[in-house]
Amino acid sequence: MKIIVLFPTQTEASLFQRDDVISIVSGVGLTATTYATVKAIHEHRPDMLILSGIAGVFPHSRFKIGDVVLVESEVEADLGFFTPTGFVHMAHLPIEMEFERRHTLHCEHIPAGQPFPLAHGISVNAAMAPFIDNSKCDIENMEGAAFFHICQLEKQKFLELRSVSNYVKIGDDQWDMLGSVQAMTAGLHQLINHLQTNE
Repeated sequence: MKIIVLFPTQTEASLFQRDDVISIVSGVGLTATTYATVKAIHEHRPDMLILSGIAGVFPHSRFKIGDVVLVESEVEADLGFFTPTGFVHMAHLPIEMEFERRHTLHCEHIPAGQPFPLAHGISVNAAMAPFIDNSKCDIENMEGAAFFHICQLEKQKFLELRSVSNYVKIGDDQWDMLGSVQAMTAGLHQLINHLQTNE
């Protein structure tokens, strides 16, 4: 099984090394991730493409710092317009234009028997943006929605693994960068072993 792992930063990639997996530092954010995902698919034709990194967790979520999750859905949460009544997501905008109204993207490739809890993610360009609707989400990141969208368009099998590094709360400096990267790396090895064993 040919597996490629995308990491948004070198920090997130720093502890991971396997001879049987290709690792790529894709860059932070939706734009960089779009380019890196398309490039990885067309240059390498992987059987499975994995996005792996850290994420913030919302205070209302059941998850906590150090947890490792597989992401089952993503929303590009800050795509939209500000109106007199507040922010409206592009998918819900009452405007007479013909365009793809894309909101929640789902991962259809989560393997049976995998050991991680499932989480709902949102992707943002501005972390901790106060205007987005995060009520149905667990974690925040800056790449997942672009990754999901490109993989779906390209009919590429994909997974997203995240470890929780911090709480999504302005002014809360409670971060565990090293611990979350360590947890993510251990979880990534576990996920890859599971995929290879059950291919």
